[in-house]
Amino acid sequence: MLARMIPTKVHAGMDYAVGLLLIAAPWIFGFADESSAATWISVLAGLAMLGMSLVTNYEGGLLGHAIPMRMHLMTDAVVGLVLAVSPWVFGFADEGVNAWLPFVLIGLGEILAAATTNPFPADRSMRSREAARAA
Repeated sequence: MLARMIPTKVHAGMDYAVGLLLIAAPWIFGFADESSAATWISVLAGLAMLGMSLVTNYEGGLLGHAIPMRMHLMTDAVVGLVLAVSPWVFGFADEGVNAWLPFVLIGLGEILAAATTNPFPADRSMRSREAARAA
């Protein structure tokens, strides 16, 4: 098992950065004109990531703390898997490396981040909410 070395505060910053990257990826990596499927998947995944981050029980939960951190991490792993396989599932793997490689790298990064993030927020009040939900 991997060490849980990423604090939730760092994970929160990564979530917002990756969410914004996914939204902008079609234009950054130049696949917006090549594949509408890749564009929609990237933008929707980025919006979903930002939305989930806003309501997660960690330091980045700016609008509320409705989603427990463990559920957030499980969702990150699933989203990472979906992103990593989406070029082949949705048929844009043959559109060029610029279309599929960002999905694979970001997806694998999401899985790694989910596996190595400490699920307990550093803030004491958030920790108590997580512990109460786990019991």
